[in-house]
Formats: sequence, C-alpha cells, structure tokens
Amino acid sequence: MMSSPTLNGQVIGQAHYATRAVLERELARAGVSFQQSVALNAITAEGGVAARADLVDRMTGALKVDEAPVRATLDELTAAGLLRELPAAGSGLALTDAGRALQRRLADTVAAISARLYAGIPAEEMAVAGRVLTLVKQRADAELTRT
Repeated sequence: MMSSPTLNGQVIGQAHYATRAVLERELARAGVSFQQSVALNAITAEGGVAARADLVDRMTGALKVDEAPVRATLDELTAAGLLRELPAAGSGLALTDAGRALQRRLADTVAAISARLYAGIPAEEMAVAGRVLTLVKQRADAELTRT
C-alpha cells in the first residue's frame, strides 16, 4: 500500500502547478492568458461593471503581483473589445457582449476541468482540504502584510 504524502507547501504547489497547466492549455486554445481570465472573472463577480481601481486591487491581491501587469492586462482586454471603458473619465470598466460570452465559455471550461480532476474525491475530504487550504492562504496573506 502506498502511503499518502504529507500535506506541505511542495505538495500544494505541485497540485497548483499541475492544475494550472491544464487550465492554461485550455486558455491558450481560447487565446486568453491566465491573468486575462482572472480579470474577466473578477469583473463578472462584480456584475459585469467595476471601478478600474477596484479591479486592480482585487487582482493584485489575488495574484500577488504588482499593479503594472494588472493594468496592462486590463488594457489588453479593452483593446481586444472584451471590456469597455465607462464614460466617467476611464475610471470604470464593463464587460462587452463578447467579453461576457468569452467569460461564460471559460467558466464552462473550468467547470469541466474541475469535474474531471476532482471526480471521485469524497465530499468530506474536499471540505477538509478546502478548510486547510483557506487557513494556509489566510496565514500567508497575513505574513505578506507584515513584511
């Protein structure tokens, strides 16, 4: 019988990178970068309209990156016609119909990937893993704010 690996940063990282590689392969087929998909999800979560500053804050916090690449991503999505600037001096962004349609396709793709990767894992184990990983993330976020 094979023993279960100890949960640690290496195991979490390997699962993250393997899952992200599967996702990025599908995103590439759609012509979308990972950061662009995160931006589309973030604005969708806000009802399809958001202040640019709020999106930048949300994405820098989620991705642990500087503002410059996030701003570039928002500009790319705007140039591609997936987001549009709102009239209020460029302070807000909204999904276009094309952006909304793409985000729905990407959400369906993520759901299918998740269904395949998590198939057969008991709900109780998923709940425990979810709680543990949420706690680890909270602790890491707290570390980052202290340093």
